[in-house]
Formats: sequence, structure tokens, C-alpha cells
Amino acid sequence: MPLNRTILFVLPLLAAAPALAQTTVTGQPATGGASSATSGGQNAVTRPNTDHAYDGKAVATGTGANVKLERGANSFTKGEARRRLERAGYHEVKDLTKDGDGIWHASAMVDGKHASVGLDFKGNVAVQ
Repeated sequence: MPLNRTILFVLPLLAAAPALAQTTVTGQPATGGASSATSGGQNAVTRPNTDHAYDGKAVATGTGANVKLERGANSFTKGEARRRLERAGYHEVKDLTKDGDGIWHASAMVDGKHASVGLDFKGNVAVQ
């Protein structure tokens, strides 16, 4: 088959490829208008951003003695971890270090008492 005929044969297939890529396993478009554009994409599977409180109050995903910290890849910088602990009500945060499980550990003051606290990759804060 000459090159020109091959191009004419392959070109319509390439043009249809984006439409095929947007269908489900059944070959039908997703129902309900769901698409990666409307599903939230990567934001739907990552931790919520609790860095900014809307009412100026402390914000944390979970705070207290009953919270179980979860291991995982922690992307918080040391400064972000310190700010999250402070927003959760801890002050005089010292000796802030991240362990091999991705959990930030520190000593801090809360209600006039010394406490060992931790912060996981989801933003959960717990007394340890």
C-alpha cells in the first residue's frame, strides 16, 4: 500500500481517538455529565486544604487525644506543620521533627501543660 493511501486510512482513526478515550469501559459516555473536569480530579483524592480558616478560628481535620495519626507521605514543610499545631491550640512548639512514617512530632504547651503532639499527612493533630 503506498504511503499516501496509508495516511488516508490512518488519519480518520487518529481523529477518532480522543472521542474513544472519553468513553467508559462499555464504550458509552459517562452518565450524569461526570468527567474528569467535573469530578474534582486530583483534588477529590488528596487531603483537604485546611490552611485557611474562614472564621479566623483554629482549623484541624482532627484534634485531641482520641485521634489516631496515620502513616503516609507528608508534604507539610516544617513551618506549615508548626502553624497547623498552633492553629489547633498548641503553643511554644519545640523540637519539631518528622519521622520515617511521615508524622511530625513536637513538644508543646496546651492549657498550661506540656504535651507531646503529632501531625499526620491529613492534618490530624493528636496528643501522644
